[in-house]
Amino acid sequence: MDREGLEELFAPFAVVSVRRMFGGHGVYADGLCFALEIGGEVYLKADAEAEGAFADAGSAPFVYAAHGREVSLGYWRLVASAYDDEDELKRWAALGLAAAERAAAAKRAKAAGRGPRVRAKAKRADRPGAAGRAATERAAPRRRR
Repeated sequence: MDREGLEELFAPFAVVSVRRMFGGHGVYADGLCFALEIGGEVYLKADAEAEGAFADAGSAPFVYAAHGREVSLGYWRLVASAYDDEDELKRWAALGLAAAERAAAAKRAKAAGRGPRVRAKAKRADRPGAAGRAATERAAPRRRR
């Protein structure tokens, strides 16, 4: 499915923007990626709260192989009935967008709890020159981090 096809598919739900990614497309609404198109299949964002609904509808998660193991990105296949029924599409797309909103909120909360990153760096003028550095290294060898 191409960019225009994805925009048309999700038109009943929202005005979306589509960007190329992962050899497919990412579909965005309200600045959040809530759907992926890969290999002609559309997948919607799902989290622990939404996965049950997708599983109950017979959907399957997007999984790919990397470094000898399977990786899941947290996106589930759009159910077939949603392609032909606007109300179904809206319902499933809303689940995907809600999951993307929860993920973004959790990311913001985590970043806020971490606080600002402050690194103490000495100014270049405050650092010892080559002779001073050599004397310091002889007295106390550096430790690797």
